Amino acid sequence: MRFMNRRVALITGATKGIGRQIALSMAKEGYDIIVNYHSSEKAAEEVCTAARACGVRAEAVYADMGKVADIRRMFEEIDKLFPQIDVLVNNAGISSEVYFLDATEEDFDNMTAIDWKGLYFCSQFAAKRMIEKKVRGVIINMASNQVDGCWPRATIYAPTKAAVAKFTKNAGMELVLHGIRMVAIAPGYTDVGWDPDDIRMEAAARLPMRRFAGTEEIAQGVIYLASEKADYMVGSMLTIDGGATLPVVAANDFVD
Repeated sequence: MRFMNRRVALITGATKGIGRQIALSMAKEGYDIIVNYHSSEKAAEEVCTAARACGVRAEAVYADMGKVADIRRMFEEIDKLFPQIDVLVNNAGISSEVYFLDATEEDFDNMTAIDWKGLYFCSQFAAKRMIEKKVRGVIINMASNQVDGCWPRATIYAPTKAAVAKFTKNAGMELVLHGIRMVAIAPGYTDVGWDPDDIRMEAAARLPMRRFAGTEEIAQGVIYLASEKADYMVGSMLTIDGGATLPVVAANDFVD
């Protein structure tokens, strides 16, 4: 018997930033929440406590998303906690910046393991369970507007996100035959609590909207994609970047 017949959402990397906001926003929408964490169990429990205040069930589960064995164990633990998963949000990722000529094998392996390999197998484990339980589920992959635009120090990060976008199309084509929708969301610069003096904040003035996205704006995109309102979206990528990839020039100098 399902817990109050609510839909269950697993959010990876859900202890801070966009992932934390997605978890809390989905809790407000009435989803039971599974909070994946790696580095801080305390932070995960804080997210769970905040989610439970919305009247839903929330549980924290550990996994290093760069290790398939960890992901497998995480799903085995989830199987004991919840009868099924309705929505997977593949949010976990790292975005270390390194110039191409300075990049090491360790840089490459760490980023691709979490941002690409982990997302791939997490999707596979979730999809198999959805099929077994006959769940018409949704898998939402976190890509990036770097799929369409180029920024420096991103020769590892950006290609992993391009892989995620293409994977969303190919796997989406296969999974829709089982009633599962796979889609992606591509955020641009997002204010995840950076210090106002952080040098990255200077980029806001060069964006068409002259500001970064708020985490809530990205989370609302996830809410939409997970809902029946997006039922005809398969393999699609929703870009939320305030028009960052639109101008040919770095700033809207042509606007009075």
